[in-house]
Amino acid sequence: MDIIMPKMGESVNEGTIIKWHKNKGDAVKRDEVIFEISTDKVDTEIPSPADGVLSEVKFNEGDTVAVGTVVAILNTSGEASTKNKETISEPAHHEEEIKTEYHEVKKQVDETVHAEVVSMPAAAEIKSGSNDLIELTMPKMGESVMEGTIIKWHKKVGDTVKKDETVFEISTDKVDTEVPSPANGVLAQILIGEQETVEVGTVVAKLSVSGTVISKDEIITKTEDLSGSQKKEPVFVKEGIAQPAAMHDNFARTSITEYEEVKAEGSEKSGSNNGSRFLSPLVMNIARKENISFEELEKINGTGLDGRVTKKDILSYIETRSKTKPPQNQSSVEEIKKETPHEQSYEAVKAVPASYTASGVQPVYSSHEVERIPMDNVRQKIMQHMINSRDTSVHVSAMIEADVTRIYRFLKANRDEIQRKQGIKLTYMPFVAHACIKALKEFPLVNATVDGYTIVKKKFINLGIAVAVEPNGLIVPNIKNADEKNIIGLARAINDIAERARTKRLTPDDITNGTFSITNYGIFGTIFGTPIINQPEVAILGVGTVVKKPVVVEVEGVDTIAIKPTMALTLTHDHRLVDGMLGGRFLKSIKDTLESFSENEI
Repeated sequence: MDIIMPKMGESVNEGTIIKWHKNKGDAVKRDEVIFEISTDKVDTEIPSPADGVLSEVKFNEGDTVAVGTVVAILNTSGEASTKNKETISEPAHHEEEIKTEYHEVKKQVDETVHAEVVSMPAAAEIKSGSNDLIELTMPKMGESVMEGTIIKWHKKVGDTVKKDETVFEISTDKVDTEVPSPANGVLAQILIGEQETVEVGTVVAKLSVSGTVISKDEIITKTEDLSGSQKKEPVFVKEGIAQPAAMHDNFARTSITEYEEVKAEGSEKSGSNNGSRFLSPLVMNIARKENISFEELEKINGTGLDGRVTKKDILSYIETRSKTKPPQNQSSVEEIKKETPHEQSYEAVKAVPASYTASGVQPVYSSHEVERIPMDNVRQKIMQHMINSRDTSVHVSAMIEADVTRIYRFLKANRDEIQRKQGIKLTYMPFVAHACIKALKEFPLVNATVDGYTIVKKKFINLGIAVAVEPNGLIVPNIKNADEKNIIGLARAINDIAERARTKRLTPDDITNGTFSITNYGIFGTIFGTPIINQPEVAILGVGTVVKKPVVVEVEGVDTIAIKPTMALTLTHDHRLVDGMLGGRFLKSIKDTLESFSENEI
């Protein structure tokens, strides 16, 4: 099995190996760290995709290699090669021996993969050759997104699938989108059903590129396991858990770091080495929020693959734990709040019995007085995302008014001609985006993120534009490298991402790695609002509707009243990083750019 240099961001094309955690010949378990890399976006550890033996290491520590380059070979048959004791740096005259060894190892791996046949949930099975089965995983649809729900399968087991043809549809707190096939083939296996929620990176289906179909009986008779004994029954894979597809997710990395510190501390106190079980970033994040200790995590019975603790397991544990201390009166609600570090978190609210609210006992209504509507998946995810943002950032809002007379006159005189020539309907948003980009260049801290006690100041601007999606959803796709576009280019990009958001044609790249967001509630006639920060960003700009209003202006030293088209701009910023002075100067910069607009900028 080839171990490659992973892609750690859209613009990252290479990485440097800074440390090997395993040597040639070492046994490696699945999800155990093999090596550590450094890129211009992130330093991170790369886990093993399977159990095996590290049979070959192709690069030394300190070497910089291109994304996709094979850096090591993992022998999943479990047998070390004859050269396992040799060092990484080998003499030049051994090059032919290394090549021979590589082909021998690859042959062993191919034979192993050919023998590993998994069952399908239908009466047919797909025979897997060395490169036959392609795993389809739950994609990562945003930096803070750790899971997704499959809402519809567009293909059934045994169906022929063309490259880029939609296989299934998913829903997250960021987006509902269709996931296309990476290649031509036949859908060999569906591992996750509709309406099931799984973590990012989980294998949800397998695609056979050969499309060879044989019966179950033939598989059971002919297939042998790695030990050489015949299988008596096919292997059913119900759940697979993997690391997040985007290893640069700051929120997940912070959770992992915090958990490892607690884990080390707990091991020292207990004097045991029982902390080797794998816990996903999603589970660790919930544990951190709910103040679940390392000892408690070790005691939870996992129902996932290899006994791993799943989200369902830890939430069931939280619910059981909360029932051991039922609130007896109104003050009990406050006691529940004190037990959790984020007193208003979604899971803490779930722990409070339905008969109680923050103000006391909930009123009882008859069925004809109210209608109870279950939240759909998108609404639930948005709710959790918003509560997480509130509990993460210290929200402060500031408002300023801008006189947009020059832009108003320009649009009135040129909008129809621009639409005829350029094919786009020009609005105020591209002008606001352009002014915002200019301000972000002037004040780069507003374009940063907070990673623990570290400020991550980004050298690129990916501008998020909030898009309302019917019936009641919201998504924030990004305009990548927005600082490279002029006003007309921004107008095209805004129209494009808005259209693709509403038609469910966004890609994971469209909603990943944003640096600053704009929400235009003015399109609905709203004058003023206080938006919530889109994590892990540190600020968001709210744009109100343009209103003609009387203002005092000075003409030749004399104050007079004039009617001016004005726009209210609200900046909500994270006071952990952006103070009032920085936020005020940032807003003032946007105001000055809008008020001094010149047609030459078009």
